[in-house]
Amino acid sequence: MASFLRLCSIQARFTMAASALSMIVFVGVGVILDYAVRTTIRSDMYAETQRAGTEWFAAMRSGYAVPKAPISRVTLFQVVDSHGRVVHSSESLAGMPPISTVRPPAGDRIQHRTECLRGGECVMLSAIRVCPQEAGRLWAGEPHTVYAGMVEPIILATDRLEIYTATGGLLAVAVLAVMSWWVAGRTLRPVAAIRAKMSEITVSDLSLRVPEPSGRDEVAQLARTANETLARLEGAVEQQRQFASTTSHELRTPISGLRARLEEALLYRNHVDPHETIEAALSITDRLEAIISDLLLTARLRSGDSVPPEVIDLGALVTREAAARVTGVPVRVDAGPDVRVRGCRIQLIRVLDNLLTNAQRHATGAVEVTVESRDGQAVVAVVDDGSGIAPEDRECVFERFTRLADGRRRDPGGSGLGLAISRDIAQAHGGTLRIEDSDRGGRFVLRLPLAKAGAQRGRNDRSQPC
Repeated sequence: MASFLRLCSIQARFTMAASALSMIVFVGVGVILDYAVRTTIRSDMYAETQRAGTEWFAAMRSGYAVPKAPISRVTLFQVVDSHGRVVHSSESLAGMPPISTVRPPAGDRIQHRTECLRGGECVMLSAIRVCPQEAGRLWAGEPHTVYAGMVEPIILATDRLEIYTATGGLLAVAVLAVMSWWVAGRTLRPVAAIRAKMSEITVSDLSLRVPEPSGRDEVAQLARTANETLARLEGAVEQQRQFASTTSHELRTPISGLRARLEEALLYRNHVDPHETIEAALSITDRLEAIISDLLLTARLRSGDSVPPEVIDLGALVTREAAARVTGVPVRVDAGPDVRVRGCRIQLIRVLDNLLTNAQRHATGAVEVTVESRDGQAVVAVVDDGSGIAPEDRECVFERFTRLADGRRRDPGGSGLGLAISRDIAQAHGGTLRIEDSDRGGRFVLRLPLAKAGAQRGRNDRSQPC
């Protein structure tokens, strides 16, 4: 049964469940209704036979003559003595034997029965024991019984009531099943439209969106979530395409240069110094190695390889990295005490190295680094005294392989991935890396959560790659 239901559609399963539930309800209601109707009809008929029998006997005793039956549905009357002899009867029972053998006792003078006669016809009757005073006045105290009855109605004598009830219940179940099928189909119609549109979406074209029905029900929320997911997927795929295109372009240039130098050395062996060719090839190889290393680090950051982070004294780390730079313009550090963050030491060293290298490259006299805690964050500001970065270029320098003209002039062998990787590392640690306004030169500001604010996150979130 379970396997059969799994093969059915949701619309069919919903309809079958609604039909089964309604069937159970209607069966219960039908049983109760049938019992109530039969009980009510019997009670009414017995009350009527009792009243008619009492009236008929009252009319009979007034003159010892057999009275006519009262005008009602009760047409069968008999008075039977204690020996089973019919003393009086209505015209419809003239010459007939007693219609019942019930003799109510003195403590229970009125009893109701359904008796079936020899012809197969059933009679609903009330057996009334004549009170002792009347029996003593009329028959010298001999007990007599008055029978008053009517033919049992067809609705009680046959199964018509059950047939009518079952027919009505089946019709109600059928109507409910049709309505359930229609409601389920109408409810699931947007799902079918979503499925049809999803089947049209491919990796080559992620611009399509599924139709969003109006309202705030589950289907509408599903459609909106699907469109949001498609939008994110489209952005990610487009970013990967641009990254692949830019990467292939950046790699093609040094490879083409390397190939040209090697082909030149082969074609013009007598005119090309092999040592110069080897040195140039090694230089180009170093550039390729730097680009590939940066690409691998970027891929590792995005893949989420996890290593448990550690608590790091950021001021001490900056001071140590600045002191290790013995060449280039001097670096002055102003580090506040107890500025601790939780993260990956190797990656943070990479960020500081990129920022310090970039600042020394563009500085003319000195680089200043400040480390402080502010508003629950560790703030590292690296400021140089160079020409600075124009406001319109402050975001594009963080894009992969983006290098401004001044940067290409100062460092022709750079890969253009350093600042992009630094921002990815900052974001992986729950922080930010931005270029802010400065009175002189460029001002790179790194913000990271302090260890106290990010302690819980560091324990539970193992997505920081180290």
